[in-house]
Amino acid sequence: MLNKIIHFSLHNRILVLVASVLLLIGGTYTAFHTEVDVFPDLNAPTVVIMTEANGMAAEEVEQLVTFPVETAVNGATNVRRVRSSSTNGFSVVWVEFDWNTDIYLARQIVSEKLSLVSEELPGNVGKPTMGPQSSILGELLIIGLTSDTTSMLDLRTLADWTIRPRLLSTGGVAQVAVLGGDIKEYQVLLDPARMKHYNVTLAEVMNVTRNMNQNANGGVIYEYGNEYIVRGVLSSHDVAQLARSVIKTVDNVPITLEDIADVQIGSQEPKLGTASERGKPAVLMTVTKQPKTGTIELTEQLESALKDLQKNLPADVHVSTDIFRQSRFIESSIGNVKDSLYEGAIFVVIVLFLFLANVRTTVISLVTLPLSLIVSILTLHYMGLTINTMSLGGMAIAIGSLVDDAIVDVENVWKHLRENRLLPEGERKSVIEVVFNASKEVRMPILNSTLIIVVSFVPLFFLTGMEGRMLVPLGIAFIVALFASTVVALTLTPVLCSYLLGNNKGKELPKEAFIAVWMKKHYRNALTWALDHKPVVLGFTGALFIAALITFFTLGRSFLPSFNEGSFTINISSLPGISLAESDKMGHRAEELLMSIPEIQTVARKTGRAELDEHALGVNVSEIEAPFELKDRSRQELVADVRAKLSTITGANIEIGQPISHRIDAMLSGTKANIAIKLFGNDLNKMFAIGNQIKDAISSVEGIADLNVEQQIERPQLKIVPKREMLAKFGISLPEFAEFVSVNMAGEVVSQVYEEGKAFNLIVRTKDEVRDEMEKVRNLMIDTGDGQKIPVNYVADVVSAMGPNTISRENVKRKIVISANTSGRDLRSVVNDIQQRIDTQIKLPEGYHVEYGGQFESEQAASRTLMLTSFMSIVVIFLLLYTQFRSASQSGVILLNLPLALIGGVFALVITTGEVSIPAIIGFISLFGIATRNGMLLISHYNDLRAGGMELKESILHGSLDRLNPILMTALSSALALIPLAFRGDLPGNEIQSPMAKVILGGLLTSTFLNAFIIPIVYELMNRKKK
Repeated sequence: MLNKIIHFSLHNRILVLVASVLLLIGGTYTAFHTEVDVFPDLNAPTVVIMTEANGMAAEEVEQLVTFPVETAVNGATNVRRVRSSSTNGFSVVWVEFDWNTDIYLARQIVSEKLSLVSEELPGNVGKPTMGPQSSILGELLIIGLTSDTTSMLDLRTLADWTIRPRLLSTGGVAQVAVLGGDIKEYQVLLDPARMKHYNVTLAEVMNVTRNMNQNANGGVIYEYGNEYIVRGVLSSHDVAQLARSVIKTVDNVPITLEDIADVQIGSQEPKLGTASERGKPAVLMTVTKQPKTGTIELTEQLESALKDLQKNLPADVHVSTDIFRQSRFIESSIGNVKDSLYEGAIFVVIVLFLFLANVRTTVISLVTLPLSLIVSILTLHYMGLTINTMSLGGMAIAIGSLVDDAIVDVENVWKHLRENRLLPEGERKSVIEVVFNASKEVRMPILNSTLIIVVSFVPLFFLTGMEGRMLVPLGIAFIVALFASTVVALTLTPVLCSYLLGNNKGKELPKEAFIAVWMKKHYRNALTWALDHKPVVLGFTGALFIAALITFFTLGRSFLPSFNEGSFTINISSLPGISLAESDKMGHRAEELLMSIPEIQTVARKTGRAELDEHALGVNVSEIEAPFELKDRSRQELVADVRAKLSTITGANIEIGQPISHRIDAMLSGTKANIAIKLFGNDLNKMFAIGNQIKDAISSVEGIADLNVEQQIERPQLKIVPKREMLAKFGISLPEFAEFVSVNMAGEVVSQVYEEGKAFNLIVRTKDEVRDEMEKVRNLMIDTGDGQKIPVNYVADVVSAMGPNTISRENVKRKIVISANTSGRDLRSVVNDIQQRIDTQIKLPEGYHVEYGGQFESEQAASRTLMLTSFMSIVVIFLLLYTQFRSASQSGVILLNLPLALIGGVFALVITTGEVSIPAIIGFISLFGIATRNGMLLISHYNDLRAGGMELKESILHGSLDRLNPILMTALSSALALIPLAFRGDLPGNEIQSPMAKVILGGLLTSTFLNAFIIPIVYELMNRKKK
């Protein structure tokens, strides 16, 4: 089969060349049109259900809204877990599905379940809505609007009615959440004293105002052969017109709305949130994209839309887009990985040129690079995957191995052509025949070594969950590129050899490179010495291996290396029950502190939440985005400085994260921190007390930072409890009493006011000054059954009480979260310490239990999977070797490379990070494949020489020297190509590939060096016994 491929290629040389050129052109075109993103799509299929329940306390929301919704979706197919958060006036339920569920199917399942629930919910609750389908890395841009003279009310109206619709109409935008400014509404503010004076009841006012601003339709009339549509135009946006609506007539005197109330334009109360930019009040718009949408392209479209809009905005409105831009991180990440790719390729060129000392052979070997990478990109494109840092990282790691097959082939052809030239004229074979025989000789080792490397990468595909989503594209890119390089080595390389190397008409013989000659001389001496001092060499290597093994088990463990995103996301939470104004002051103080740090470029803050926004933050929580640029200090020093400065704010919990890592944490555990300790139970106060005990117990663990207990403490409430017998005495029904409370206190939206295509609420409520203190609330007048007015405290108790602020649940059980990040120590050991302290120091009451969540869960699961599958792949590698050599002992000798590779990999980690992360483990696995290649080349050559009648020691010396060139070239090109990735691990985009590169680099160096001595020694020992 393989011979036929080589034969076909050599006899159809033009065809092969044209096909290659077409592939290059087509592939390059596709590469520029494939979308670029920072990571693969990491999103666990999640559907968010949000329900507004205006004015309800957290307990009511939990009982009446959240519980029915949770119960409905809990039994749905493929649901992994259901989380919820009930806070006053708002319920959010997150339904998480298994990783392989189609998101559209998931949404359909949820919407079917919701249609059943909607009927059961109380009448005054909004419809449960599903959040837009967006991905975890969906937030791609935050736009800030500030102005000097335009009021916050007008600014918010501009954002809601001019900018937002325009941005939403851009293809690929899922959601634009607007936060900050004042929402405009038309208000009817009742004055109880004037209502008493004119003897107007609340019921009368509500009858008139409900639906008061809607047009009436009067059908059509026909006259003069025309059809006229009849419209009763009742709607108006003139406040004076609205105020003149008649309520009733007393003694022929009309009583209008303006007699008993103030009708005005105002801002919506209570405000759910506020925003600021660089310490100035602002309106922030967060744009979320739909899955499978290119970030960079979409950002450009949004920017041009904003430029267009800017022309029509008032001159003093400033639009900024530099607060948070995901495309900035993508561009720098992809840029860095591309640089590593290019620099790796340059190293490969240098190695080839030094060893081959011939421009033509170098060019032939290098042609494989672009072709293999292009095939890889095409495959990713047609599999529907994006070009991202992971797939590019796979190519960067593969780049050294890609030229290996071609090197082996070119080296052999070169040698055969030289030997052919030494023959007398008559006996020389044709160039094509020489090339065919030379390529045929190495076809099996080429194919086998590729298969072995592919098998060593297979464990990647067994990873599930987020780490699977993240690393599988890396494996695909690597394997496809490698297979492509093998195909090129069997087709295009022989063709190019026949063209470029065959027609060398000169008389003199092609020379060996100087470096190759020099190395062979020294290697021969070293190898002879090693063969004479076997115990010393073996003993020394064994000691190194044992030392490496021991060190490996003492290294720290972490899930993924921390990213460097060039931006902070800082959460500041204070006690629940604090007013928005107070929380705003605290956030403003934090902004000022951050602006005093030179590296920080700009600061934007969101306090509270936007309407129907799944990030349901209470008004006590602020989230600050702060992009930075490192100057003289390292990132660690900057973080320490930010922590130190912010710790001066009293009464606030601070958490420092980064935009993307922060969201990955939230997806894994539902908490925006590396470690989430979840305490489940029933009584919120008891849970808060136990949570604080846990916090005290673990606060002294080394390496723990940002330790917080979720603020589940009670907040003040005002209860109005009716006395039933008094209501009966005064003839007040319960619905009337409920209407009195809701209209007077919260206000009721009675209609819409339409103004130039914009719709604003018309709301009826009592004036602020008559209900802003508890005593004034007691004296509000309620209408009795016989038309009298009495103070409400005759028929109800108005008492101050406490109630929960937010109730979080997971899988229908209340929970409270103690969250923490790590700093300066690896994740696994911090978690082990925490677990041990909680087990020994905390006694949990009956019905309460603790669960741990966060990155380390994924790390443990992934490590287990990789350990098991890598053992299997080593067995498969052994079988592949056995099929080639038909000798278990020789296959075993080749596998000796694995411990040799482990030595370098472990020491590379010790010198650099000191942690074993998932990428590092994958580095070890792929090392096994790459390292066995060298042993195969040696042993198959020894066997050939001995079959040709050479005696044992001579065949070992001769064979090792023969194969020194290809072995060093393949190893050095693989290793040196990784240098840029390994040494630039702190740059954005390289963080995940860097540990892999370090391990492979270290392992290749030791395994190549030791392999050159250990394999000859062991081979001699084995075969000596046979004599």
